[in-house]
Amino acid sequence: MTMRTGDLLTIGEAAILLRFSRRRVLDLCARGLLPYVNIGSHRRVRRADVEALIHPVLTRDELEQLWLHQAIAARLTAQPAAVLATAEINIRRLRRLHPGGSAWEWLDRWEVLLSGEPSAVLDALTSPAQYAVRLRSASPFAGVLSERERQAVLDALAESRRDQARPMQLANLERVMRAV
Repeated sequence: MTMRTGDLLTIGEAAILLRFSRRRVLDLCARGLLPYVNIGSHRRVRRADVEALIHPVLTRDELEQLWLHQAIAARLTAQPAAVLATAEINIRRLRRLHPGGSAWEWLDRWEVLLSGEPSAVLDALTSPAQYAVRLRSASPFAGVLSERERQAVLDALAESRRDQARPMQLANLERVMRAV
């Protein structure tokens, strides 16, 4: 697939759209949360990746994963050594269970993040950007939350969805139907 020039943005253009500083956009690129390509000596980012940061559209499963990983992020801030140790053990276990394959690429990326700044791990756990969504699909954080904690997060998500989709009262429904 050939990418049109209009599909690529400069770091400055991305910063304007995101309402971030150029430094923050470069930091997102360096952390692997905003994919980029080098054209000459300049970085370019895809417009679609920038727009995903602005207006993320998540499926139900992706939203569940985001909520669970936000809870893991909270645990990471409280107990960083324990959470990072669990993730590193899980990466080794996953590599033994799945020698080779496409999952290795994401496990490699997790290893890079885990060996870097904690803020980069927190961004990967909590960002709605498509790259972070894909990264979380190969999450090494199994076992960080207990089953009870996991279920509490999923219950909270279900409750938040009920709040957003309240049934319409009959009188309001009739008024809407008459107006149409």
